Amino acid sequence: MAESSSFDLVQDKRGMVWDLLLYIPTVIALTLIGAKLWFSADRAWSYLLFFMACFFFITGANRVLVSRLMLVPRAPVGLAVGRDSVALKMRNGETCALVKDVRFFSDYAGKSFGLSGLEGGGQRRQFVFHRGQFPDDSVYQDLLSRLRVYK
Repeated sequence: MAESSSFDLVQDKRGMVWDLLLYIPTVIALTLIGAKLWFSADRAWSYLLFFMACFFFITGANRVLVSRLMLVPRAPVGLAVGRDSVALKMRNGETCALVKDVRFFSDYAGKSFGLSGLEGGGQRRQFVFHRGQFPDDSVYQDLLSRLRVYK
């Protein structure tokens, strides 16, 4: 991997607060409305609301623990971008090298981006990164400019 540039990630505490402010009231509201409907004549809607509450709880926990705080062992804590591949350093010390079919997806607001690709063994992997995970905005913009070749 010639001309590789390394980027270290930091915990995004500000983004975590925004995610918690989004997911906690949503899960509580869905659970309370579902509980109210459970004791009424229309029980069918409560199943849907409880399912949605569980779904949002799992989604929010995954987003906070994996991409914002990087506490899960398979959460990426560093990137190395080269001309032919993108290597991601995981929290548990392993390295995941996306070597084939690497794709870069940026959002319109420029606050996050996604990477997907195939590892050497042929397993497809997907990762989401947020602007707050980088030490400063210049590092984030530098990484985005290097990843545009994979668009």
